[in-house]
Amino acid sequence: MAFLELVRGSSPGARFELDGEMAVIGRSAECEVPVDTPAVSRRHAAVIRDGDGYYIEDLKSRNGTILNEKPVADRTLLKDGDRLVICDQEFLFFSGRGTGLLDPLRFVHESSIAEIVDDTKPGSSRASVMATFDVSGKSASWGLSAKPEVKLAALLEISNNLAQTLSLADILPKLLDSLFKIFVQADRGFVVMRTKPGGPLAPVAVKSRRPGDEERMRISRTIVEEAMNTKKAFLSADAASDERFGMAQSIADFSIRSLVCAPMISSDGEPIGVIQIDTLNQRARFTDEDLEVLASVASQAAVAIDNAKMHEQVVAQRALQRDMELARQMQRTLLPSKPPQVPGYFFFDYYQAARQVGGDYFDYVQLPGGRYAVIVGDVAGKGVPAALMMARLSADVRFSLASEADPAKAIQQINEGFAHHDWSDRFVTMIAAVLNPQSGELTMVNAGHMAPFLRRRGGKVEEIGEEAAGLPLGVAPGYEYQAYTHVLEPGDVVTMFTDGFSEAMNGERELYGLERLKVQISSPAINVADFGTHILEDVRQFVNGVDQSDDMCLVCFGRMEQ
Repeated sequence: MAFLELVRGSSPGARFELDGEMAVIGRSAECEVPVDTPAVSRRHAAVIRDGDGYYIEDLKSRNGTILNEKPVADRTLLKDGDRLVICDQEFLFFSGRGTGLLDPLRFVHESSIAEIVDDTKPGSSRASVMATFDVSGKSASWGLSAKPEVKLAALLEISNNLAQTLSLADILPKLLDSLFKIFVQADRGFVVMRTKPGGPLAPVAVKSRRPGDEERMRISRTIVEEAMNTKKAFLSADAASDERFGMAQSIADFSIRSLVCAPMISSDGEPIGVIQIDTLNQRARFTDEDLEVLASVASQAAVAIDNAKMHEQVVAQRALQRDMELARQMQRTLLPSKPPQVPGYFFFDYYQAARQVGGDYFDYVQLPGGRYAVIVGDVAGKGVPAALMMARLSADVRFSLASEADPAKAIQQINEGFAHHDWSDRFVTMIAAVLNPQSGELTMVNAGHMAPFLRRRGGKVEEIGEEAAGLPLGVAPGYEYQAYTHVLEPGDVVTMFTDGFSEAMNGERELYGLERLKVQISSPAINVADFGTHILEDVRQFVNGVDQSDDMCLVCFGRMEQ
């Protein structure tokens, strides 16, 4: 089955199967390939299946679609390994008919002197191919006919070596060492694979019985591609006189007399490479039994390679999880560990990232004159990019509010810093409320955030300051923000939140909504001590265990009744 694999972006390694006639890529949660990036349009591009082909089409997106470093203007045919870039998200396309990524083959050295050469002789025949062996998996059984002691020695040797390692860097050299013990007449041996989809075949392990021969080893592309294309192992009893290879330098270099070559077939039935053993000893040519043994070994090697790739993916995933856990712990240190203790007032806060790290933000900043700033922000997007912006925001907010007495000018300073950086169309909504505990005066500045709810002593709930809300941070340099004031009376409570609360979703895909939140805030049963907890419990009952797709942040503060 065809699929897209995300190699750079919000969730590297994510795989999206293309099992329908059309798969839309976009920011909308309804897309078959959802991309959590603000710069991506809701319906950005589509992969369309037409017959046996897959095509990419840009859906008149704002920022365009790039295929192999060229903008997509019209519907374009996709090929295995094509690189698709949508804003800061990079995908690779696989038709399902070719091999997957072989990133774990990092042991292949650029300086390897062994090379694959083109050596096909036009009009040649295949008369000297004495035997072939189908390893495509379509046969009911192989029916091995090698001598029992040879078969047993080969399979035990290879099985033991392959079972003792899960590293691709160790598997293939061990494989050749074992084959040289089994085939005592062998002079050369090598394993050839593709190191990336659509890339050229390359030797990933080589061995010669004569020291130094690896330095001039040349490998026949004709032989390698024959095995991979037909999915058959084959034996050439006299390669030097074979009309196909008569002019091949790779054969003449070592006066190769006989060879056996077997493809390695992956678990999904695709060839991932070949193993070849050859000899220059015309009196010790390979036999049908040798061919069947090598075919069996190649099958085991393919399984071992599949297992090694899965193992390395698991190891990489565990390392990523450790890194993300460390990032989560570090992010928590940027958030307040406890609310401030202010006589006559109470504070409540809650923070939950949709992933291990998130872009929602809140803080309490003690200011000169006994004032306190309460801040709630929401960085566009989620995950690591949003968390990094949140860290930057945390530092800027503390510095600006501490150095500028006017909250509106402080927010303007923060906006200037964000607007002059290239954040790839990311922005921040934020609201800052500066409280003077002595007078109860509350000065608020809203940068594109949802207006907070004010619950008055009698239970009436209203939005405050919505008419004075400005643009989000990072959108327009030079923008002038307005401050508005409100005096908190005894019993008044302010609730500030991010859209993770209003857009919390239950199993029926219903949104929690602002009206329900407003009803809970106005509930006469709430006392000051349980104010925030009451809201959280109602949200939890509503979602009923459904995982949330957005970060959630809630801050409540109010003046105690006298």
